[in-house]
Amino acid sequence: MANLDYPLFPIFSFLGFILPLIPLSWHLQALNSGTCFYIFWASISCLNQFVNSIIWKGNVINSAPVWCDISIRITMATSVSLPAASFCIIKRLYGIAAIRTASITHAEKRRAILIDCLICGLWPMIYVALQYIVQGHRFNIYEDIGCLPAIYNSLPMYFITYSWPLLFGIGSAIYCVLSLRAFAQRRLEFAQFMSTNKALSIGRYFRLMALAMTEMLCTIPLCIYLIWLSATQSPIGPWISLANTHIDFSRVDQFPSVVYNADPIFFMGIQFTRWASVACSFVFFAFFGFAEEARRHYSLWFRALLRLLHIKSSSNDERLVPLYSHFLQLFIYFF
Repeated sequence: MANLDYPLFPIFSFLGFILPLIPLSWHLQALNSGTCFYIFWASISCLNQFVNSIIWKGNVINSAPVWCDISIRITMATSVSLPAASFCIIKRLYGIAAIRTASITHAEKRRAILIDCLICGLWPMIYVALQYIVQGHRFNIYEDIGCLPAIYNSLPMYFITYSWPLLFGIGSAIYCVLSLRAFAQRRLEFAQFMSTNKALSIGRYFRLMALAMTEMLCTIPLCIYLIWLSATQSPIGPWISLANTHIDFSRVDQFPSVVYNADPIFFMGIQFTRWASVACSFVFFAFFGFAEEARRHYSLWFRALLRLLHIKSSSNDERLVPLYSHFLQLFIYFF
């Protein structure tokens, strides 16, 4: 069967790799660690999907086994790291909304960044290591899709694999409610704090809140859907031991598109999860790629390009500077 989303998916996944990186510099300057982790994981996930969609277009040949070993671990890590980053973002926003002092000390900032690094950096690595317990064999290859983890459908899988993204989504929902309540109760103090905060404007605060809420509203239904899909579409096997689970562990299963397309529910699930990382990147860029600070950076880049090309800037050139961001908006709209 023809791959109906080709070349649409490779184009969008490559854009999903590039676009979130555009606002990265000013989030680094503002020390928004949760947001930086979100950018990193969303971009690397899209790059992973892009490479897979190119290599395994129209084939299931095990042509890059080492890449597949890396790719499935990126897939595993991003399944929990994006909800974790969203959780860290909204947890920080709650801390700002519930602020009781006019300033935050450097020690508190360092501690907050360290916690974000543990949750969004170290924990995904531990999560990937834990997947070895329920990994039935080396990996699977799906035509037009690429490498995917081969997780043994057993009871431990639901706790080791599916529970953590769901828990982060629920945690984000709790902090979201607390943030809205704290903001409603302390509007004046919040406004005073934001007026003295050079790293985070009110507009950026609410864009971060909208991003975290969007991620939360997608994470929880997606996790529930995947749990339901795994529990109903294939039998749940007994987990006897690690040795039993890893019998013939080096095996690589290969699935032509005609095989998995024959199961519409499985096909929808695999496509939905594949497009989810692309959607995360585009949602992030939609919130931050056209904001005031983004347009200001585009203007600086445009002037720098004019200087590099030895083109003298005139008043007409400066009026053309904002068109850069409008071209980006039109490009994304038409695609």
